[in-house]
Amino acid sequence: MQVPLLDLTKQYEPLREQIRAKIDEVAISQQFILGPEVQDLEREICDYTGARHAIGVSSGTDAELAILMALGIGPGDAVVTTPYTFFATAGGIARLGARIIFADIEQDSFNISPVRLRECLEKHRSEKIKAIIPVHLFGLSCRMDEICALGAEHGIPVVEDAAQALGTQYPGKEGPKTCGAMGEFGFYSFFPSKNLGAFGDAGMVVCQDDAMYHKIRRLRNHGMETRYHHDEVGGNFRLDALQAAILRIKLPHLNDWSAMRRANAALYRAEFERASLGCLTSPVETFAAKAAVIPNHHIYNQFVIRAPRRDELIKHLKATGIGHAVYYPIPLHLQECFASLGYKQGDFPQAERAARQTIALPIYPELTPEEIQLVVASIAEFYLM
Repeated sequence: MQVPLLDLTKQYEPLREQIRAKIDEVAISQQFILGPEVQDLEREICDYTGARHAIGVSSGTDAELAILMALGIGPGDAVVTTPYTFFATAGGIARLGARIIFADIEQDSFNISPVRLRECLEKHRSEKIKAIIPVHLFGLSCRMDEICALGAEHGIPVVEDAAQALGTQYPGKEGPKTCGAMGEFGFYSFFPSKNLGAFGDAGMVVCQDDAMYHKIRRLRNHGMETRYHHDEVGGNFRLDALQAAILRIKLPHLNDWSAMRRANAALYRAEFERASLGCLTSPVETFAAKAAVIPNHHIYNQFVIRAPRRDELIKHLKATGIGHAVYYPIPLHLQECFASLGYKQGDFPQAERAARQTIALPIYPELTPEEIQLVVASIAEFYLM
């Protein structure tokens, strides 16, 4: 018996008729780009996250790019982010000609460390830092009270990369808050493998400021709000109506799917303990458990463990048909395209350690207890044989 890393067909089957009917409805309307479906999704995302404004865009990558463009970021400016995340987070900064400054992650959450962030802001005080981009990695929130306080202290807007964290809540000092809606800006990805996935690329910007809302709406459509009147140079970042329609069908199920992922994570922890492999569960599990006083403390876009002899384990899992993935094997400061930044091996030890040790296991909502037991049994066979 094989266990895939992800099986989207199991999510699609119960929704098949509803989705196909909606696709047909959009086809009959012949309204394929922006339009009522996109507007309705934007309102629903505002309701879901508590954000003041939402702007549907073509991808999570373009969502970040539109925000940075709206902030006027370009050559001579700098943006601080984490070296342990998907490439697009830093790629958008580089694309605008700004300098990328990295701050290391926490060992226990894989997210950017507020301590390292403070040190970074002090060290680079002379630079024109125009944004801080914390990434809520794998579905767990960064320590946003501290990060937002640092942004306010230094007069730097916080742009939340919540591409993997739609629906994650943070236990803030003033009560639970939703990832993406705590900083001045946030953005989400609806890539098919996300907890809320489209049938292709799609994304969403959320923001609190009215003027920035209108500016980003213009930027997603070539800098145009009134037809053929271009107030600035934007891009083609428009969201397709088909993607918005599909996402609207899925959104009401999101909390249930995330709860199923949390239940699967809890079963993994129990099975690892039963197999005398409790040491394998990542410190992020302890961190997440402390935050469990709120419902959606973690949405488990990925279930990531630290694994000794990780690369040997990968060979074993391949041989036994167990799905897995490594997110991310090369931290961003060591990527060849960023060599000009001057970083070197050893500059960000926690990010480098995570890149060497971590592996993601199947966690999708429809995963069965028997499949989870099979995954753990295969790992136990490797370590205990």
